[in-house]
Amino acid sequence: MKRKAKIERKTSETSIVLELDLDGNGNTGINTSIPYLNHVLESFARHGRFDLLLKASGDTEIENHHLVEDIGICLGKAIAKCLENKKGIKRFACIVVPMDEAEISISLDIGGRPYLSYRVDMEYENLEGGMETSIMEDFFRALVSNSFINLHITKNTGIASHHIIEAMFKAFGLTLKDASRLTDSDFIPSTKGSI
Repeated sequence: MKRKAKIERKTSETSIVLELDLDGNGNTGINTSIPYLNHVLESFARHGRFDLLLKASGDTEIENHHLVEDIGICLGKAIAKCLENKKGIKRFACIVVPMDEAEISISLDIGGRPYLSYRVDMEYENLEGGMETSIMEDFFRALVSNSFINLHITKNTGIASHHIIEAMFKAFGLTLKDASRLTDSDFIPSTKGSI
């Protein structure tokens, strides 16, 4: 069973082509024109061992919000498409990931009901390429709404926004990999008989 997806999105504000392979090796080719976003998406793919190709452009001369949120939409759609058949997946996962002074906890349920709990306080600042720290909640909300997963992100500790956000993306990659991994059966992890 191939768990791959290609999503294309073109609006008056953004143009995105995203390819995701859930059973890849962590190979990436990412160009969003926002260096820090490229970096954390590469971390997500590398630690989740997903192959991720992404070419995205947008009206970043106005602001980065449209592009970052639309990438969240496309990544969410790709995750949902890769997981259309949920037979044999583990479904749940959780992890605590440290990065220097930051520590992030993530729990995740591929249960078909989108929900985001985002308990991450950070100072408002612009990171590399002008990416605002405040945009991260919108990114994950767009992703969750389009992937139909339940995601809880909690900052346990942390000062540097760079470390907090990078730990979030690493933790998300690790939990998605664990929750989406295939077991040795066609068992559907739900009392309903379907997810």
